[in-house]
Amino acid sequence: MSKITVVIVGMGFGKEFIPIYQKHPNIKAVGICTRNENTLNELKDKFNLDEDLVFTDFEEVVKRDDVDAIHIVTPVPEHARMTLASLNANKHTACTIPMAMTVEDCQAIVEAKRRAGKVYMMMETALYTREFLYGLKLAESGQLGKIQFVRGSHIQDMSMEGWAEYWKGYPPMLNGTHAISPLLRINNTIAESVVCHGSGRLSDDLASRYNAPYAVETATFKLKDSDVVAEATRSLFDVVRQYRESYDVYGTKMSFEWEQLQDEEHVIFDGGENAQRMDVPDTDELLIPEIADFTKREKIDDPNHVSFLQGAGHGGSHPHLVQEFVAAIVEGRDSAVDAALAANYTCAGICAHESAMNGGIRIEIPSFE
Repeated sequence: MSKITVVIVGMGFGKEFIPIYQKHPNIKAVGICTRNENTLNELKDKFNLDEDLVFTDFEEVVKRDDVDAIHIVTPVPEHARMTLASLNANKHTACTIPMAMTVEDCQAIVEAKRRAGKVYMMMETALYTREFLYGLKLAESGQLGKIQFVRGSHIQDMSMEGWAEYWKGYPPMLNGTHAISPLLRINNTIAESVVCHGSGRLSDDLASRYNAPYAVETATFKLKDSDVVAEATRSLFDVVRQYRESYDVYGTKMSFEWEQLQDEEHVIFDGGENAQRMDVPDTDELLIPEIADFTKREKIDDPNHVSFLQGAGHGGSHPHLVQEFVAAIVEGRDSAVDAALAANYTCAGICAHESAMNGGIRIEIPSFE
């Protein structure tokens, strides 16, 4: 397959992917799906979309034989249902994080992907930021030496206006992939088990939404075939701090620490007391020319969207996600964040929350291989 018709479902930050797909040489046509008819009409005109490829009903998208791929960028509670419907309709399927909200739904998606024989990709922005790709290059080139410890965090104030109602009181680690996946990927492994502790207390109203009391959840993960322990912390409410979605990696030759403040500078340690602040380079050279400039913040169509006000534009990750998803389809291979791997990343967080709710007991993370 060399030319693909893709429909993007969900026009929050999902609309940012429209021009990227349109400029990709292996895309035949781009469609959109949103329940908001005003948004539908506005985007149809703005991006000159085919009238026959704009939808207000997701069920109509999966019925269409001429739609090859579906990219889901909808609220978290919809991910499992829509992903299963797409795979069961034999569509290549991409979905924003997390894969699902339960271990059972993650397993169902893994099985559906195997039956369909189609590409699945969890579109994890944290694995394609310029900051992570820089650290990954340090690791894969041997510049870090032996990795000894990794730590990630995702601290965010989701009480600000613009977030959907279902986010209120959302348990921190239940959707932990931004903090977890970079730690696993840079060690080229998966999580086997987790111990997690909750800290602090949410307000009564927030705690009652999911029957989950903790303001912060911090997990330590045992990694497969590794002596490295990974630590991840997440908080969404009732903690005062600037947005931070970070990873730190400590090696025998070099270490990398994420900046403390947004648009400050990261720090490299390369021996003794030596430390240097630095800006990581852009990643446009890793992309095909047609979509390379979409790593730039100025290419964000709606910089006031809450996902970008908190999140620094997702680190230039969007064109990398599109490039990998389309390449996997064209080349007839699994994506870099295939269903089994996405299930591990997602269930690492789900199991971490389960551990916290049970006093920090060790929880084994299911195998999806």
